[in-house]
Amino acid sequence: MHIERKEIIAVYEEGPNAVVRLVESLVATISSLTEQFSAEVADLRTQVAALKEKNERLECENRDLTDRVRDLEARLKMNSRNSSKPPSSDGFMKTPQQRKKTGKPPGGQKGHEGHNLKMVEDPDWIVTHSPEYCACCGRSLSRVKATGCERRQVFDIPRIRLEVTEHRSQIKRCPGCGQENKAEFPSGVEAPAQYGSNTKTWAAYLTGYQHIPLKRTCEIFADMFGHPLSEATVIGANRALSTILIPFEEQVKMELSRSPVINVDETGIRIEGRTRWLHVASSKKLTFYGAHPNRGRKAMDEFAILPRYQGCAVHDFWSPYLSYPCSHALCNAHLLRELAFLEEERGEKWAGKMKKLLRKANDAANERKAKGYKGLARSEKKKFEKRYERILAEGFGDNPLPDIRGQPKKRGRRQKTKARNLLERLRDYRHEVLKFMNDFQVPFDNNLAENDIRMAKLQQKISGCFRTWEGVRAFCRIRGYISTVRKNDIRVIDALNNAFEGEPFMPVTAEA
Repeated sequence: MHIERKEIIAVYEEGPNAVVRLVESLVATISSLTEQFSAEVADLRTQVAALKEKNERLECENRDLTDRVRDLEARLKMNSRNSSKPPSSDGFMKTPQQRKKTGKPPGGQKGHEGHNLKMVEDPDWIVTHSPEYCACCGRSLSRVKATGCERRQVFDIPRIRLEVTEHRSQIKRCPGCGQENKAEFPSGVEAPAQYGSNTKTWAAYLTGYQHIPLKRTCEIFADMFGHPLSEATVIGANRALSTILIPFEEQVKMELSRSPVINVDETGIRIEGRTRWLHVASSKKLTFYGAHPNRGRKAMDEFAILPRYQGCAVHDFWSPYLSYPCSHALCNAHLLRELAFLEEERGEKWAGKMKKLLRKANDAANERKAKGYKGLARSEKKKFEKRYERILAEGFGDNPLPDIRGQPKKRGRRQKTKARNLLERLRDYRHEVLKFMNDFQVPFDNNLAENDIRMAKLQQKISGCFRTWEGVRAFCRIRGYISTVRKNDIRVIDALNNAFEGEPFMPVTAEA
Protein backbone atom coordinates (compact mmCIF):
# COMPACT_ATOMS: atom_id res chain seq x y z
CA MET A 1 0.00 0.00 0.00
CA HIS A 2 1.45 3.39 -1.07
CA ILE A 3 0.10 6.97 -0.23
CA GLU A 4 1.48 10.05 -1.91
CA ARG A 5 2.56 13.10 0.16
CA LYS A 6 -0.14 15.23 -1.42
CA GLU A 7 -2.81 12.70 -0.35
CA ILE A 8 -1.57 12.77 3.22
CA ILE A 9 -1.69 16.62 3.32
CA ALA A 10 -5.19 16.56 1.85
CA VAL A 11 -6.39 14.25 4.58
CA TYR A 12 -4.73 16.44 7.19
CA GLU A 13 -6.52 19.51 5.87
CA GLU A 14 -9.86 17.72 6.02
CA GLY A 15 -9.60 17.54 9.79
CA PRO A 16 -9.08 15.10 12.68
CA ASN A 17 -11.78 12.68 11.61
CA ALA A 18 -10.15 12.12 8.25
CA VAL A 19 -6.78 11.50 9.90
CA VAL A 20 -8.34 8.96 12.29
CA ARG A 21 -9.99 7.12 9.44
CA LEU A 22 -6.68 6.95 7.56
CA VAL A 23 -4.76 5.65 10.57
CA GLU A 24 -7.43 3.01 11.34
CA SER A 25 -7.29 1.87 7.72
CA LEU A 26 -3.49 1.58 7.89
CA VAL A 27 -3.61 -0.36 11.17
CA ALA A 28 -6.14 -2.80 9.73
CA THR A 29 -3.98 -3.33 6.66
CA ILE A 30 -0.85 -3.86 8.78
CA SER A 31 -2.69 -6.33 11.03
CA SER A 32 -3.90 -8.31 8.01
CA LEU A 33 -0.41 -8.38 6.52
CA THR A 34 1.06 -9.46 9.88
CA GLU A 35 -1.35 -12.39 10.16
CA GLN A 36 -0.61 -13.41 6.58
CA PHE A 37 3.17 -13.16 7.19
CA SER A 38 2.91 -15.22 10.41
CA ALA A 39 1.00 -17.95 8.62
CA GLU A 40 3.57 -18.02 5.83
CA VAL A 41 6.44 -18.11 8.38
CA ALA A 42 4.80 -20.99 10.24
CA ASP A 43 4.31 -22.86 6.98
CA LEU A 44 7.95 -22.26 6.03
CA ARG A 45 9.13 -23.46 9.42
CA THR A 46 7.09 -26.65 8.97
CA GLN A 47 8.65 -27.16 5.54
CA VAL A 48 12.15 -26.52 6.92
CA ALA A 49 11.62 -29.05 9.74
CA ALA A 50 10.35 -31.63 7.24
CA LEU A 51 13.29 -30.97 4.93
CA LYS A 52 15.70 -31.19 7.86
CA GLU A 53 14.22 -34.53 8.92
CA LYS A 54 14.36 -35.77 5.33
CA ASN A 55 17.95 -34.60 5.01
CA GLU A 56 18.93 -36.42 8.21
CA ARG A 57 17.20 -39.55 6.95
CA LEU A 58 18.94 -39.29 3.58
CA GLU A 59 22.28 -38.72 5.30
CA CYS A 60 21.71 -41.82 7.42
CA GLU A 61 20.70 -43.86 4.36
CA ASN A 62 23.70 -42.50 2.44
CA ARG A 63 26.00 -43.47 5.31
CA ASP A 64 24.48 -46.96 5.43
CA LEU A 65 24.77 -47.35 1.67
CA THR A 66 28.36 -46.07 1.75
CA ASP A 67 29.21 -48.62 4.44
CA ARG A 68 27.47 -51.32 2.43
CA VAL A 69 29.36 -50.42 -0.74
CA ARG A 70 32.62 -50.40 1.21
CA ASP A 71 31.81 -53.84 2.68
CA LEU A 72 30.90 -55.22 -0.75
CA GLU A 73 34.09 -53.81 -2.25
CA ALA A 74 36.00 -55.33 0.66
CA ARG A 75 34.47 -58.73 -0.09
CA LEU A 76 35.78 -58.53 -3.64
CA LYS A 77 39.27 -57.97 -2.24
CA MET A 78 39.08 -60.89 0.18
CA ASN A 79 41.05 -64.03 -0.62
CA SER A 80 42.52 -66.99 1.22
CA ARG A 81 45.43 -64.87 2.45
CA ASN A 82 43.47 -62.12 4.21
CA SER A 83 40.25 -63.89 5.21
CA SER A 84 38.81 -67.30 6.06
CA LYS A 85 37.94 -68.04 2.42
CA PRO A 86 39.40 -71.33 1.14
CA PRO A 87 42.23 -71.27 -1.44
CA SER A 88 39.90 -72.84 -4.00
CA SER A 89 37.87 -69.60 -4.04
CA ASP A 90 40.87 -67.60 -5.31
CA GLY A 91 40.42 -68.96 -8.83
CA PHE A 92 43.34 -68.11 -11.10
CA MET A 93 44.21 -64.97 -9.15
CA LYS A 94 47.73 -65.06 -7.77
CA THR A 95 47.87 -64.05 -4.12
CA PRO A 96 51.07 -62.89 -2.37
CA GLN A 97 52.73 -65.50 -0.19
CA GLN A 98 52.79 -65.03 3.58
CA ARG A 99 56.02 -66.97 3.95
CA LYS A 100 59.11 -64.98 4.72
CA LYS A 101 61.89 -65.09 2.13
CA THR A 102 64.93 -66.94 3.45
CA GLY A 103 67.30 -66.03 0.64
CA LYS A 104 68.15 -69.70 0.10
CA PRO A 105 68.01 -71.26 -3.37
CA PRO A 106 65.20 -73.75 -4.08
CA GLY A 107 65.76 -77.47 -3.65
CA GLY A 108 68.15 -79.34 -1.36
CA GLN A 109 70.58 -77.17 0.56
CA LYS A 110 74.33 -77.64 0.86
CA GLY A 111 75.12 -80.55 3.18
CA HIS A 112 71.68 -82.11 2.71
CA GLU A 113 71.81 -85.90 2.38
CA GLY A 114 70.22 -86.83 -0.91
CA HIS A 115 67.79 -89.69 -1.42
CA ASN A 116 67.86 -91.79 -4.56
CA LEU A 117 67.37 -95.37 -5.72
CA LYS A 118 70.11 -97.59 -4.28
CA MET A 119 71.10 -101.15 -5.10
CA VAL A 120 70.15 -103.93 -2.67
CA GLU A 121 72.34 -106.82 -1.58
CA ASP A 122 69.72 -109.57 -1.96
CA PRO A 123 67.74 -109.08 -5.19
CA ASP A 124 64.70 -111.28 -5.84
CA TRP A 125 66.00 -112.43 -9.22
CA ILE A 126 69.49 -112.61 -10.75
CA VAL A 127 69.90 -112.76 -14.52
CA THR A 128 73.47 -113.43 -15.72
CA HIS A 129 74.61 -112.14 -19.10
CA SER A 130 77.79 -113.71 -20.55
CA PRO A 131 79.79 -112.51 -23.62
CA GLU A 132 79.91 -115.21 -26.33
CA TYR A 133 82.80 -113.96 -28.52
CA CYS A 134 85.84 -111.75 -28.08
CA ALA A 135 85.17 -108.26 -29.36
CA CYS A 136 88.81 -108.03 -30.60
CA CYS A 137 89.66 -111.38 -32.30
CA GLY A 138 86.27 -113.09 -32.40
CA ARG A 139 87.36 -116.19 -30.40
CA SER A 140 84.60 -118.08 -28.55
CA LEU A 141 84.39 -117.34 -24.81
CA SER A 142 81.76 -119.98 -23.93
CA ARG A 143 84.23 -122.07 -21.89
CA VAL A 144 86.21 -119.18 -20.41
CA LYS A 145 85.68 -118.62 -16.68
CA ALA A 146 84.45 -115.11 -15.69
CA THR A 147 86.98 -112.97 -13.84
CA GLY A 148 84.37 -110.53 -12.46
CA CYS A 149 81.02 -108.92 -13.13
CA GLU A 150 79.37 -105.53 -13.27
CA ARG A 151 75.98 -105.21 -11.58
CA ARG A 152 72.91 -103.24 -12.54
CA GLN A 153 69.49 -103.58 -10.87
CA VAL A 154 66.02 -102.86 -12.23
CA PHE A 155 63.26 -102.14 -9.73
CA ASP A 156 59.82 -102.94 -11.08
CA ILE A 157 56.36 -104.07 -10.01
CA PRO A 158 55.39 -107.61 -11.03
CA ARG A 159 52.16 -108.19 -12.88
CA ILE A 160 49.34 -108.57 -10.35
CA ARG A 161 46.44 -110.95 -10.66
CA LEU A 162 43.79 -112.24 -8.30
CA GLU A 163 44.56 -115.61 -6.74
CA VAL A 164 41.74 -118.03 -6.00
CA THR A 165 42.10 -120.23 -2.92
CA GLU A 166 39.69 -123.12 -2.75
CA HIS A 167 38.81 -124.46 0.68
CA ARG A 168 37.68 -128.06 0.73
CA SER A 169 35.97 -129.45 3.76
CA GLN A 170 36.48 -133.20 3.73
CA ILE A 171 33.71 -135.51 4.80
CA LYS A 172 34.64 -138.71 6.65
CA ARG A 173 32.49 -141.54 8.00
CA CYS A 174 33.40 -143.02 11.35
CA PRO A 175 34.18 -146.75 10.92
CA GLY A 176 32.94 -147.44 14.44
CA CYS A 177 29.50 -145.82 14.62
CA GLY A 178 28.98 -144.76 11.03
CA GLN A 179 28.63 -141.04 11.89
CA GLU A 180 29.39 -138.75 8.95
CA ASN A 181 31.84 -135.94 9.93
CA LYS A 182 32.66 -132.74 8.02
CA ALA A 183 35.60 -130.40 8.73
CA GLU A 184 34.94 -126.79 9.77
CA PHE A 185 35.70 -124.02 7.28
CA PRO A 186 38.09 -121.28 8.50
CA SER A 187 36.58 -118.20 10.12
CA GLY A 188 35.35 -115.72 7.49
CA VAL A 189 34.92 -118.33 4.76
CA GLU A 190 31.15 -118.36 4.58
CA ALA A 191 29.95 -118.20 0.96
CA PRO A 192 30.61 -120.55 -1.96
CA ALA A 193 32.47 -117.68 -3.68
CA GLN A 194 33.61 -114.50 -1.95
CA TYR A 195 36.36 -111.88 -1.88
CA GLY A 196 39.14 -112.08 0.67
CA SER A 197 40.43 -109.44 3.09
CA ASN A 198 43.15 -108.17 0.73
CA THR A 199 40.63 -107.35 -1.98
CA LYS A 200 38.42 -105.53 0.53
CA THR A 201 41.48 -103.72 1.86
CA TRP A 202 42.37 -102.35 -1.56
CA ALA A 203 38.77 -101.33 -2.23
CA ALA A 204 38.65 -99.40 1.06
CA TYR A 205 42.12 -97.94 0.48
CA LEU A 206 41.28 -96.56 -2.97
CA THR A 207 37.95 -95.05 -1.97
CA GLY A 208 38.61 -93.99 1.63
CA TYR A 209 42.23 -92.88 1.43
CA GLN A 210 42.81 -91.92 -2.20
CA HIS A 211 39.22 -90.59 -2.66
CA ILE A 212 38.73 -92.42 -5.95
CA PRO A 213 35.07 -92.65 -7.09
CA LEU A 214 33.34 -96.03 -7.14
CA LYS A 215 33.25 -96.39 -10.91
CA ARG A 216 36.94 -95.60 -11.31
CA THR A 217 37.81 -97.94 -8.43
CA CYS A 218 36.13 -100.76 -10.33
CA GLU A 219 38.06 -99.79 -13.46
CA ILE A 220 41.35 -99.84 -11.54
CA PHE A 221 40.65 -103.38 -10.36
CA ALA A 222 39.90 -104.43 -13.91
CA ASP A 223 43.11 -102.85 -15.24
CA MET A 224 45.48 -103.80 -12.42
CA PHE A 225 44.19 -107.20 -11.35
CA GLY A 226 42.35 -108.35 -14.46
CA HIS A 227 39.14 -108.73 -12.46
CA PRO A 228 36.42 -106.06 -12.45
CA LEU A 229 34.55 -105.43 -9.19
CA SER A 230 30.99 -104.22 -8.96
CA GLU A 231 30.20 -100.95 -7.20
CA ALA A 232 28.06 -102.89 -4.75
CA THR A 233 31.12 -104.94 -3.73
CA VAL A 234 33.13 -101.77 -3.02
CA ILE A 235 30.25 -100.28 -1.03
CA GLY A 236 29.89 -103.54 0.89
CA ALA A 237 33.60 -103.54 1.77
CA ASN A 238 33.39 -100.02 3.16
CA ARG A 239 30.21 -100.84 5.06
CA ALA A 240 31.85 -103.90 6.63
CA LEU A 241 34.96 -101.89 7.56
CA SER A 242 32.82 -99.18 9.14
CA THR A 243 31.11 -101.77 11.34
CA ILE A 244 34.48 -103.22 12.39
CA LEU A 245 35.72 -99.75 13.37
CA ILE A 246 32.85 -98.85 15.75
CA PRO A 247 34.89 -99.79 18.88
CA PHE A 248 37.87 -97.85 17.47
CA GLU A 249 35.77 -94.70 17.07
CA GLU A 250 34.43 -94.93 20.63
CA GLN A 251 37.98 -95.37 21.93
CA VAL A 252 39.18 -92.32 19.97
CA LYS A 253 36.36 -90.17 21.39
CA MET A 254 37.22 -91.24 24.92
CA GLU A 255 40.95 -90.57 24.42
CA LEU A 256 40.27 -87.16 22.86
CA SER A 257 38.11 -86.16 25.81
CA ARG A 258 41.12 -86.89 28.05
CA SER A 259 43.74 -85.13 25.90
CA PRO A 260 45.28 -81.92 27.30
CA VAL A 261 44.79 -80.08 23.96
CA ILE A 262 42.44 -80.75 21.05
CA ASN A 263 41.74 -78.88 17.83
CA VAL A 264 38.14 -78.55 16.65
CA ASP A 265 36.61 -77.25 13.43
CA GLU A 266 33.61 -77.72 11.14
CA THR A 267 32.83 -77.32 7.45
CA GLY A 268 29.85 -77.63 5.14
CA ILE A 269 29.31 -80.81 3.14
CA ARG A 270 26.58 -81.92 0.76
CA ILE A 271 24.47 -84.87 1.92
CA GLU A 272 21.35 -85.97 0.03
CA GLY A 273 21.54 -82.78 -2.03
CA ARG A 274 21.49 -80.45 1.00
CA THR A 275 24.18 -78.58 2.92
CA ARG A 276 25.05 -80.32 6.17
CA TRP A 277 28.05 -80.14 8.48
CA LEU A 278 31.18 -82.18 9.06
CA HIS A 279 32.82 -81.74 12.48
CA VAL A 280 36.36 -82.73 13.40
CA ALA A 281 38.10 -83.09 16.75
CA SER A 282 41.75 -84.03 16.60
CA SER A 283 45.09 -84.10 18.36
CA LYS A 284 48.62 -84.95 17.24
CA LYS A 285 47.82 -88.69 17.43
CA LEU A 286 44.03 -88.95 17.06
CA THR A 287 41.29 -87.84 14.65
CA PHE A 288 37.50 -88.00 14.92
CA TYR A 289 35.05 -87.02 12.19
CA GLY A 290 31.31 -86.66 12.64
CA ALA A 291 28.56 -85.59 10.21
CA HIS A 292 25.41 -83.88 11.46
CA PRO A 293 22.55 -81.71 10.13
CA ASN A 294 23.41 -79.06 12.72
CA ARG A 295 26.50 -76.87 12.83
CA GLY A 296 26.30 -75.78 16.46
CA ARG A 297 26.04 -77.16 19.96
CA LYS A 298 23.39 -79.79 19.20
CA ALA A 299 25.87 -81.68 17.02
CA MET A 300 28.75 -81.23 19.46
CA ASP A 301 26.64 -82.57 22.33
CA GLU A 302 25.72 -85.68 20.36
CA PHE A 303 29.37 -86.41 19.54
CA ALA A 304 30.03 -86.33 23.32
CA ILE A 305 33.61 -85.03 23.23
CA LEU A 306 33.36 -81.37 24.23
CA PRO A 307 30.61 -81.84 26.88
CA ARG A 308 33.00 -83.89 29.03
CA TYR A 309 36.23 -82.20 27.96
CA GLN A 310 38.37 -80.43 30.59
CA GLY A 311 41.50 -79.51 28.61
CA CYS A 312 42.14 -76.69 26.12
CA ALA A 313 40.13 -76.54 22.89
CA VAL A 314 41.72 -74.66 19.96
CA HIS A 315 39.24 -73.20 17.47
CA ASP A 316 38.38 -70.24 15.24
CA PHE A 317 35.99 -68.31 17.56
CA TRP A 318 32.81 -70.12 16.49
CA SER A 319 30.57 -69.15 19.44
CA PRO A 320 29.15 -72.63 20.27
CA TYR A 321 32.68 -73.77 21.18
CA LEU A 322 32.94 -70.99 23.76
CA SER A 323 29.81 -72.25 25.53
CA TYR A 324 31.68 -75.28 26.90
CA PRO A 325 33.41 -74.94 30.29
CA CYS A 326 36.86 -76.10 29.13
CA SER A 327 39.65 -73.60 28.52
CA HIS A 328 39.97 -72.14 25.04
CA ALA A 329 42.63 -70.88 22.62
CA LEU A 330 41.87 -68.90 19.46
CA CYS A 331 43.43 -69.63 16.09
CA ASN A 332 45.97 -66.90 15.39
CA ALA A 333 46.17 -67.83 11.71
CA HIS A 334 42.60 -66.54 11.34
CA LEU A 335 43.52 -63.38 13.23
CA LEU A 336 46.57 -62.79 11.05
CA ARG A 337 44.44 -62.98 7.91
CA GLU A 338 41.92 -60.51 9.31
CA LEU A 339 44.71 -58.17 10.40
CA ALA A 340 46.31 -58.40 6.94
CA PHE A 341 43.02 -57.34 5.34
CA LEU A 342 42.61 -54.34 7.65
CA GLU A 343 46.20 -53.26 7.10
CA GLU A 344 46.25 -53.61 3.31
CA GLU A 345 42.70 -52.67 2.35
CA ARG A 346 41.67 -50.26 5.12
CA GLY A 347 45.03 -48.70 5.97
CA GLU A 348 44.82 -49.65 9.67
CA LYS A 349 48.38 -49.18 10.93
CA TRP A 350 47.65 -50.79 14.31
CA ALA A 351 46.68 -54.01 12.49
CA GLY A 352 50.14 -54.27 10.92
CA LYS A 353 51.74 -53.74 14.32
CA MET A 354 49.56 -56.42 15.93
CA LYS A 355 50.36 -58.85 13.12
CA LYS A 356 54.09 -58.35 13.66
CA LEU A 357 53.69 -58.72 17.42
CA LEU A 358 51.86 -62.05 17.17
CA ARG A 359 54.44 -63.45 14.77
CA LYS A 360 57.30 -62.25 16.93
CA ALA A 361 55.71 -63.82 20.01
CA ASN A 362 55.29 -67.09 18.12
CA ASP A 363 58.94 -67.05 17.02
CA ALA A 364 60.01 -66.46 20.62
CA ALA A 365 57.79 -69.31 21.82
CA ASN A 366 59.16 -71.70 19.20
CA GLU A 367 62.74 -70.77 20.04
CA ARG A 368 62.20 -71.33 23.76
CA LYS A 369 60.21 -74.53 23.12
CA ALA A 370 63.17 -75.93 21.15
CA LYS A 371 65.27 -75.50 24.30
CA GLY A 372 62.89 -77.68 26.33
CA TYR A 373 60.94 -75.00 28.21
CA LYS A 374 57.17 -75.21 28.79
CA GLY A 375 56.43 -71.49 28.44
CA LEU A 376 57.94 -68.05 27.90
CA ALA A 377 59.88 -66.35 30.70
CA ARG A 378 57.74 -64.07 32.86
CA SER A 379 59.63 -60.92 31.83
CA GLU A 380 59.28 -61.76 28.14
CA LYS A 381 55.56 -62.46 28.51
CA LYS A 382 55.01 -59.12 30.24
CA LYS A 383 56.86 -57.35 27.45
CA PHE A 384 54.61 -58.88 24.80
CA GLU A 385 51.46 -58.26 26.87
CA LYS A 386 52.27 -54.56 27.41
CA ARG A 387 52.96 -54.12 23.72
CA TYR A 388 49.68 -55.91 23.00
CA GLU A 389 47.75 -53.46 25.21
CA ARG A 390 49.42 -50.40 23.62
CA ILE A 391 48.49 -51.57 20.14
CA LEU A 392 44.90 -52.18 21.24
CA ALA A 393 44.72 -48.66 22.71
CA GLU A 394 45.99 -47.24 19.42
CA GLY A 395 43.42 -49.27 17.50
CA PHE A 396 40.52 -48.14 19.67
CA GLY A 397 41.70 -44.53 19.26
CA ASP A 398 41.57 -44.92 15.48
CA ASN A 399 38.20 -46.69 15.56
CA PRO A 400 35.82 -44.98 18.04
CA LEU A 401 32.21 -46.02 18.29
CA PRO A 402 29.97 -44.20 15.76
CA ASP A 403 28.24 -41.06 17.05
CA ILE A 404 24.52 -41.80 16.89
CA ARG A 405 23.27 -38.61 18.55
CA GLY A 406 20.52 -36.98 16.51
CA GLN A 407 20.12 -40.04 14.29
CA PRO A 408 16.83 -41.93 14.07
CA LYS A 409 16.70 -44.97 16.31
CA LYS A 410 17.00 -48.42 14.72
CA ARG A 411 15.95 -51.81 16.00
CA GLY A 412 18.68 -54.21 17.10
CA ARG A 413 22.34 -53.60 17.81
CA ARG A 414 24.21 -50.83 16.05
CA GLN A 415 26.45 -52.32 13.37
CA LYS A 416 30.16 -51.88 14.02
CA THR A 417 33.06 -51.86 11.61
CA LYS A 418 35.23 -54.92 11.00
CA ALA A 419 38.12 -53.16 12.71
CA ARG A 420 36.06 -52.39 15.79
CA ASN A 421 34.71 -55.94 16.04
CA LEU A 422 38.23 -57.39 15.76
CA LEU A 423 39.58 -54.95 18.36
CA GLU A 424 36.88 -55.92 20.84
CA ARG A 425 37.58 -59.60 20.25
CA LEU A 426 41.31 -59.08 20.80
CA ARG A 427 40.52 -57.16 23.98
CA ASP A 428 37.90 -59.49 25.45
CA TYR A 429 39.78 -62.71 24.57
CA ARG A 430 43.38 -61.59 25.06
CA HIS A 431 44.16 -64.62 27.25
CA GLU A 432 42.79 -67.03 24.63
CA VAL A 433 44.74 -65.25 21.86
CA LEU A 434 48.04 -65.40 23.78
CA LYS A 435 47.52 -68.86 25.25
CA PHE A 436 50.35 -70.26 23.11
CA MET A 437 52.85 -68.12 25.06
CA ASN A 438 51.84 -69.49 28.45
CA ASP A 439 51.53 -73.18 27.57
CA PHE A 440 53.68 -74.65 24.83
CA GLN A 441 51.30 -77.60 24.43
CA VAL A 442 48.82 -75.13 22.89
CA PRO A 443 49.57 -74.44 19.20
CA PHE A 444 49.69 -70.97 17.67
CA ASP A 445 46.93 -71.82 15.19
CA ASN A 446 44.23 -74.34 14.36
CA ASN A 447 46.01 -75.72 11.30
CA LEU A 448 45.90 -79.29 12.63
CA ALA A 449 42.09 -79.42 12.50
CA GLU A 450 41.98 -77.52 9.21
CA ASN A 451 44.41 -79.97 7.61
CA ASP A 452 42.38 -82.90 8.92
CA ILE A 453 39.11 -81.48 7.62
CA ARG A 454 40.58 -80.64 4.21
CA MET A 455 40.37 -84.30 3.20
CA ALA A 456 36.59 -84.20 3.36
CA LYS A 457 36.53 -81.23 0.98
CA LEU A 458 38.89 -83.10 -1.33
CA GLN A 459 36.58 -86.12 -1.27
CA GLN A 460 33.66 -83.99 -2.44
CA LYS A 461 35.67 -82.31 -5.18
CA ILE A 462 36.67 -85.69 -6.61
CA SER A 463 33.67 -87.90 -5.92
CA GLY A 464 30.82 -85.43 -5.45
CA CYS A 465 28.32 -85.23 -2.60
CA PHE A 466 27.25 -88.06 -0.31
CA ARG A 467 23.99 -89.73 -1.30
CA THR A 468 23.07 -91.25 2.07
CA TRP A 469 23.72 -90.65 5.77
CA GLU A 470 24.91 -94.25 6.06
CA GLY A 471 27.55 -93.55 3.43
CA VAL A 472 28.84 -90.34 5.01
CA ARG A 473 29.01 -91.93 8.47
CA ALA A 474 31.00 -94.83 7.06
CA PHE A 475 33.34 -92.38 5.33
CA CYS A 476 33.83 -90.40 8.56
CA ARG A 477 34.68 -93.50 10.59
CA ILE A 478 37.06 -94.93 7.98
CA ARG A 479 38.70 -91.58 7.32
CA GLY A 480 39.17 -91.02 11.07
CA TYR A 481 40.87 -94.41 11.28
CA ILE A 482 43.14 -93.64 8.33
CA SER A 483 44.10 -90.23 9.72
CA THR A 484 44.83 -91.71 13.15
CA VAL A 485 47.07 -94.52 11.89
CA ARG A 486 49.00 -92.07 9.72
CA LYS A 487 49.59 -89.86 12.75
CA ASN A 488 50.94 -92.94 14.54
CA ASP A 489 53.34 -93.76 11.66
CA ILE A 490 51.50 -96.93 10.61
CA ARG A 491 51.14 -97.83 6.94
CA VAL A 492 47.56 -97.25 5.88
CA ILE A 493 47.32 -100.39 3.75
CA ASP A 494 48.58 -102.54 6.65
CA ALA A 495 46.20 -100.92 9.14
CA LEU A 496 43.22 -101.50 6.84
CA ASN A 497 44.20 -105.11 6.25
CA ASN A 498 44.58 -105.69 10.00
CA ALA A 499 41.11 -104.27 10.53
CA PHE A 500 39.58 -106.66 7.99
CA GLU A 501 41.50 -109.47 9.72
CA GLY A 502 39.80 -108.53 12.99
CA GLU A 503 42.70 -106.66 14.62
CA PRO A 504 42.23 -102.91 13.98
CA PHE A 505 44.64 -100.41 15.52
CA MET A 506 43.37 -99.17 18.89
CA PRO A 507 44.78 -96.11 20.71
CA VAL A 508 45.36 -97.17 24.30
CA THR A 509 46.54 -94.10 26.24
CA ALA A 510 45.80 -90.42 26.20
CA GLU A 511 48.56 -88.10 25.06
CA ALA A 512 50.80 -86.61 27.70
